[in-house]
Amino acid sequence: MRSTEARLDEYLRSRLPGGGDLTIERHPFGHSNVTYYVTRGDARYVLRRPPEGPLPPGTHDMSREYRVLAGLAGSGVRAPNAVLLCDDASVIGAPFYVMDRVDGVVIREDMPASLDEPADRRRIGEELVDALVELHAVDRDAAGLSDLGKPDGFLARQVRRRREQLAMTVAHTRPRPDLEEVADWLSANIPASPSPSIVHGDYNLHNVAFAPEAPARLVAIYDWELATVGDPLTDVGWMIATWREASDPESVLNDLAMTAQPGFPTRAELAARYEERSGRRFDHPTFYRVLALFRLAVALEGLYALHLLGTSDDPWHARMEQVVPSLAAGALALIGGAAPL
Repeated sequence: MRSTEARLDEYLRSRLPGGGDLTIERHPFGHSNVTYYVTRGDARYVLRRPPEGPLPPGTHDMSREYRVLAGLAGSGVRAPNAVLLCDDASVIGAPFYVMDRVDGVVIREDMPASLDEPADRRRIGEELVDALVELHAVDRDAAGLSDLGKPDGFLARQVRRRREQLAMTVAHTRPRPDLEEVADWLSANIPASPSPSIVHGDYNLHNVAFAPEAPARLVAIYDWELATVGDPLTDVGWMIATWREASDPESVLNDLAMTAQPGFPTRAELAARYEERSGRRFDHPTFYRVLALFRLAVALEGLYALHLLGTSDDPWHARMEQVVPSLAAGALALIGGAAPL
């Protein structure tokens, strides 16, 4: 029987443009879908596939992610170009897709030296907001994505679905009454949504890339697996929920700490720029931040389940034993009014 590597090599060799040998290398970052770098001659690509193990229903949908990227082509949104989709799980054991690789720097634990001046730190925040405004302005009918989601009842459905996912996950992990308390509060405090738009679903500094040289310029938005049509303010809430400030308490997610450095905009400044550029009001920041922390905690508890089940080889997943309770405590602090915007 041919190996997975041999089947993938044969599949890509007959479908990717150009000629020459293929090289495939696993990318070390990314803890949800699995990412590989693919090179053929001078052409460079990125391949994404779901992780191993049992997955919550409706997650890690490669065809959906590919469809979003294909629909956004030509829209002006800073997204990579989709190249091909393979929905035949027999090739590597799961569906996958390939997109162009965009050269850029993803800001994680440390700032790149070329972008580490206060002016570029501020511009990084501004570019992050401006690229999101561009996405939310896309004509979803023209992009062929009008049926990507159901905007009616979007927020209530977000809470309900994540609560259902949590119930399935804790069967493999541990009871999470703190997250149940957060879900109760969210269900009782759902605001009216603005006009719907395409929503990224996981929009933060770790899922975008910047040109490597100053001035800071956002060149690509990655990780479209949660994209849908719904309330655009959920993207704003997610963006600022994962944005640290100098006055924030210590976090177990230390890889988010760089935005606490001088020069970076505050959360309030990010929200104000979004309001100015988009024309939308961000009137319920606590709700949207709490929703973001709840969604993140449920997703990370799912990764912790993969660790406990032994189906993940990612050591980061083991850290979720402490990270998830910390996120739940942060959400409850927001609910109690202990944390500012």
